[in-house]
Amino acid sequence: MGRTYENRKASMAKTGAMKTKLYSKYGKEIYVCAKNGGFDPSANLSLRRLIEKAKKEQVPSHVIDKAIDKAKGGGGEDYVTVRFEGFGPGNCMVIVDCLTDNNNRTFGDVRTCFNKAKAKLGGQGSVAHMFDHRAIFGFKHDDEDAVLEALMEHDVDVADIENEDGTITVFTPQTDFFKAKTALAEAFPDLTIDVEEITFIPQLHTELTAEDVEVFDKFLDMLNDCDDVQEVYHNAELPD
Repeated sequence: MGRTYENRKASMAKTGAMKTKLYSKYGKEIYVCAKNGGFDPSANLSLRRLIEKAKKEQVPSHVIDKAIDKAKGGGGEDYVTVRFEGFGPGNCMVIVDCLTDNNNRTFGDVRTCFNKAKAKLGGQGSVAHMFDHRAIFGFKHDDEDAVLEALMEHDVDVADIENEDGTITVFTPQTDFFKAKTALAEAFPDLTIDVEEITFIPQLHTELTAEDVEVFDKFLDMLNDCDDVQEVYHNAELPD
């Protein structure tokens, strides 16, 4: 039943430019989340998750506070979520999630990335049905059965659980994120969760040739350089 989680994200905070992109990304997401769902993290669980995730990626508190204060002030940009789907180099499947205050600009930027990589934008739902929207938790633990029991006691719908070299990875529907996190915290108070995120997991992978990999890397770089792009998901299988 196991499926190794291959999409652990490398830190984006290796250079000044990457830090700027990272801070901008979280600032925008936190602003939208607070504006739409309330400013109190104890009441707005999505905001609390974002803040915790931002802190784990070493986003400074002043960036987080500024985004929340901006949302409290009202006005500001009116961002909407936009998702693009298509086929990248080697015919791999790609999902691009954006936050934008100008749909035309964002569409143009993303389309340019696809065109330069000789990739093809698809319609809504063209590839998303081949991904599972999952909450993922990864942590050191040696008792898979105890973990599974704790989750089931809280009625968490466990889609998959893996135990590899003393690291347990739990997959649940994205709607069970907070339920699963609460279950783990109550059952194992001293547990340190190394990975906790909501992402898209491909149901199958597309193996890329060496030539495709080179183009694919440039394609990802172009997408990540777009100000409105928040996340990129794909099913490309890259060589080690």
